[in-house]
Amino acid sequence: MLALLSTSMIAPAQAQDIIRHKIPGSDFPIAQAVTLPPSATIHFISGQVPPVIDKAAAPDSLAAYGDTRTQTMGVLKKIDEILKGMNLAMGDVVKMQVFLVGDPAKGGRADVKGFMEAYTQYFGGAQPNLPARAVMQVAALNVPGWLVEIEVVAAKK
Repeated sequence: MLALLSTSMIAPAQAQDIIRHKIPGSDFPIAQAVTLPPSATIHFISGQVPPVIDKAAAPDSLAAYGDTRTQTMGVLKKIDEILKGMNLAMGDVVKMQVFLVGDPAKGGRADVKGFMEAYTQYFGGAQPNLPARAVMQVAALNVPGWLVEIEVVAAKK
């Protein structure tokens, strides 16, 4: 009897879905919060940085990596490939932390518009599962040409 009772108490929790709480009254492509059921497996993906796009450019230069939009596309592509290697997809991302360096071409301010142009290629629209997200401007990353680093947490039931 005790085994039957404990099984019936566990079943509803395992049947729960990952819940993405929308920002009330907003169509901005992030979740206000994400709730994971106890049955979800959580995957922490280390911060990813942009690939070199111009091998002829100096290795520490902005020209080697491109602008914020280009770098963001490269980073998100790397994250997508990592997730696929783990049998996951971008729709499984539940939390994202974005570190942007101020772009000299933008007066030292982070190019959030360029970031968003690349971000919305992966989140929102055709792929509606939105992560909770933070975007912050940082003074620098390890390589002077990097303007973007992104780390994510993915979860799947």
